[in-house]
Amino acid sequence: MQAVSLTFLPLGADADTAVYRVVADDAAPYFLKLRRGVFVEASVAVPKFLSDSGMKQIITPLPTQTGELWATLAPYTLILYPFVEGRNGFEVPLSAQQRVEFGAALKRFHTAVFPAALTRGTPRETFAPRWRDLARAFVEDPARRSRHDALAAALSDFLQARRSVILALVQRAGRLSQRLQTQTPDFILCHGDIHGWNLLLDLHGSLYIVDWDTLIFAPKERDLMFVGCGLGGRGQSLEEEMRLFYRGYGQTQVNASALAYYRYERIIEDIALNCEQIFLSNDGEQDRQQALVYLQSNFAPSGTIELAYRLAAVGK
Repeated sequence: MQAVSLTFLPLGADADTAVYRVVADDAAPYFLKLRRGVFVEASVAVPKFLSDSGMKQIITPLPTQTGELWATLAPYTLILYPFVEGRNGFEVPLSAQQRVEFGAALKRFHTAVFPAALTRGTPRETFAPRWRDLARAFVEDPARRSRHDALAAALSDFLQARRSVILALVQRAGRLSQRLQTQTPDFILCHGDIHGWNLLLDLHGSLYIVDWDTLIFAPKERDLMFVGCGLGGRGQSLEEEMRLFYRGYGQTQVNASALAYYRYERIIEDIALNCEQIFLSNDGEQDRQQALVYLQSNFAPSGTIELAYRLAAVGK
């Protein structure tokens, strides 16, 4: 088999990942992922294990001629998948049944027993202050902002206007991280980034969970935080989204502190990463402009910050 065409797909917000649609000489389409930086084998081995165990919501990586699930083209790791035509959970509304199916699929993943060798190298949650420190530095220290064009100036003004909100968010997350470290919650293998953009619905309505690059051993709330916080995709109210999800997932005791922590920490990470892209990167104008839009959207009415505070108040 040989590739006859290669088309870049403008998907995702990870600067270390690029994806392409490949058409082979037999006219079959494939999905090619190029991943730069540290590669953890579990990101392909775990979904393959789940698929082999009968979990149908997985798109399995295709093996190379030597049986590996990836190849190397320095500085990238290459992973090839069958191409599944579809759209993500923000592009199309999820049906009620798909919400229930998603909950059941995530529960199956959370309760799976993986061979230790399969998950070797997977990071563990440490509740480290990395993103909190970086977000605070961008707000408090103008010297961290090495670019000084119009976009950087717009972000500087925005950060100054939202300074108290960001610092309060960082402080809340810091307090919760300390609380969780004293509680020593149970750790399981989590997807780590299971929002609506990583739910793929094909043309026939089949549901797939994609993008396993962020696997982490953490409390189950690391994944559950995405349900009902505005990041789960379209289709139902947030209350209905949670009700349907837990119909599939089943009853479970949820740690309200862990949910709040992860929702705050996710917002802080987004702020820090978008600041890095705008102030420090050599990315093009369009990518940096989009980063500013993403950052500002967190502060919109009924945005992620308002919802995180509201949900934390309900969980007390």
